[in-house]
Amino acid sequence: MVKKKKSVLTKGAISPEIIAQSIAHHSVGTDIGAHDIFLGQVRADTANDKTVTAIEYTAYEEMAEAKFSQIRESAFAKFDLICLHILHSLGKINAGEICLFVFTSSAHRTDAMAATRYIVEEIKADVPVFGKEIFDNKSHQWKVNK
Repeated sequence: MVKKKKSVLTKGAISPEIIAQSIAHHSVGTDIGAHDIFLGQVRADTANDKTVTAIEYTAYEEMAEAKFSQIRESAFAKFDLICLHILHSLGKINAGEICLFVFTSSAHRTDAMAATRYIVEEIKADVPVFGKEIFDNKSHQWKVNK
C-alpha cells in the first residue's frame, strides 16, 4: 500500500490550535533538542491610502505540492533534521491571520533554525503560490514577494 503524502496546501487560515497541536505532538520526541517555527501572517499594509484587509491565495496546486516536496527533501539532505512540517494557506486570509507555518525539529538549535530560514526562502523563491491583496476599498492587486 502506498502512503499518501499529506498536502501542504490547506484551505483557510492556519489556526493557533493547529500550531499548538504540532508542538504538543513533538513533546514525546526525546531525541529532539530544538524546534524552530516560522509563522507568516497577513499584514495590513497600506499603499496609496488603501489598506490591505486580506490576501486571496491561489496556486498551481500539483506543481506547488511537487515544489514543497522538493524543498522538504532538500532540507533533510542539507540539515540534520528529525522532523519538518509545512502548511500554506489557500483562499482568503484576513489581515492578522496566519498563512504559512514552517516547523522544524532537530537535535540542535543551529540545524532547526538554519533549516527554517532555508525553507521559507525557498518557498518564497520557487513555489507557485500567488497572493492577491484585497484592499479596504474592495480593489485588489497581485502581491510581490519580498
